[in-house]
Amino acid sequence: MSRRFNTAGPCVPTLHYMIPALSRLPEGPGLVDQNAYFVVHAPRQTGKTTALRALARDLTRQGQYAAVHFSCEEGEAAGDDYAAATRDILMQIRISAEQQLSAELRPPAWPSETESEGTLLHVALRTWAQACPRPLVLFFDEIDALRGQTLISVLRQLRAGFPDRPDEYPTSVALCGLRDVRDYKTLSGGDASRLGTASPFNVKLKSLRLGDFTPDEVAQLYGQHTAETGQRFAPGAVEHAYELTGGQPWLVNALAREVIEEIPVPASETITIEHLEAAKERLILARATHLDSLAAKLTEPRVQRIISALLAGDPLTLEPYNDDLTYVRDLGLIAPNAPVRVANPIYREVIVRVLSQSIQESVTANPHSFIRPDGGFDLLKVLDEFADWWIENGDFLIKGGFYHEVAPQLILMGYLQRVVNGGGQIEREYAIGSGRIDLHIRWPYTTPEGTHHLQREAIEIKTWQPGKSNPLPQGLKQLDRYLDRLQLDTGTLAIFDQRPRARAIDKRTKISTATSPAGRAITLLNG
Repeated sequence: MSRRFNTAGPCVPTLHYMIPALSRLPEGPGLVDQNAYFVVHAPRQTGKTTALRALARDLTRQGQYAAVHFSCEEGEAAGDDYAAATRDILMQIRISAEQQLSAELRPPAWPSETESEGTLLHVALRTWAQACPRPLVLFFDEIDALRGQTLISVLRQLRAGFPDRPDEYPTSVALCGLRDVRDYKTLSGGDASRLGTASPFNVKLKSLRLGDFTPDEVAQLYGQHTAETGQRFAPGAVEHAYELTGGQPWLVNALAREVIEEIPVPASETITIEHLEAAKERLILARATHLDSLAAKLTEPRVQRIISALLAGDPLTLEPYNDDLTYVRDLGLIAPNAPVRVANPIYREVIVRVLSQSIQESVTANPHSFIRPDGGFDLLKVLDEFADWWIENGDFLIKGGFYHEVAPQLILMGYLQRVVNGGGQIEREYAIGSGRIDLHIRWPYTTPEGTHHLQREAIEIKTWQPGKSNPLPQGLKQLDRYLDRLQLDTGTLAIFDQRPRARAIDKRTKISTATSPAGRAITLLNG
């Protein structure tokens, strides 16, 4: 049976194309050799479980350690009943040990129910470490599935046994989850003082963040498919896949799987950039579980503060020790390094489409009415009808949205998405401190005579904020630079007045023209 691109669960080398799992966590063996307690964290579906399972197998196979990987998810249902949760975790440890270890390395009988409920895990691990002929290594996967008193209890018991390693307690422990250890105090109830420390796991030596694939790793992964099936990727296609995904492991696999299994492109055909673009759009529209779980985070206040600033193009103004930025990085929504930006173009598109979904559903205009007789896209007609729609609905929509700081931008983008969707594509750029959102509309069409064309339109969106000067001069300069980059002769600048004393919406909304510093004719939409 041929291997496949995996998008569900841990990778299995015989079933899935995969990057060697141990290469994803190169510091792991060294930390175990140091008898370290450490944290492994990364966004969902980046390969954490696959890497830890491989590391546990390798450590045991070498004969120096007895290493077990297991999940704490079973304890989640117990909530604050830490005794029940501990029993669930111990059962998972036993099941995993029986699957992963030879008989002489497996745990003895766990302590009886007469033990204190708050020390069940501590005594059980001590008993096992004393009986095991090798130093014990445990990988607690999905540790952040635990909450409240249960999480506090587990962390306290691990910390209590730490000084007695390696003979009397596990020599090395890794806690693995979505977030770094600093967020465990939030999961435990938000009050770090309840643990008597600023960190509930202050015996941690190091936090490891599992990274995304590099361009070379994406090429290696896709190359495995070519080697086994003969299906090639066109020049530039692999690089384009990396550009679309930023190397995010689930996206890299999902994009290829969509092309090969769902579109599907026959093995006899070369996979092109156009195939990857089609797959990207299908993934976004399907809102697969991975993308949906990220989208659900957009309602969290910590996430909203960062994403709103990104969409508005405002500088970040966070208080000292504010962890919002780090939290959103841990979720994988934004890139792990500066400058602050959405992690990849697919997430960038998903964010806007999710936040503007209600607008798209509210637009009653027929998209076909904006197609010219020659097949081109009538942007001026779109802007004219949007202006009327904005006058009628703008004030109400701005007050009703939960991202009200960037409501005008989302409203215009939602309207455009509704009328462009199906016939063209919109590429978006937005970033902290840019003060704008740039849109690039690509509209391929064929004239009645059979001539193929690609129409491209550029739109820049800005807002006039209270206490700020008119953004028109700066907007025209910025639009010139954007048009230079796109090699376009003209564009549209949309400016929404958000000042409290702005004129009434029907008085300020109009379409006019302006001349940019470079002498370009610019369509100006004021709203």
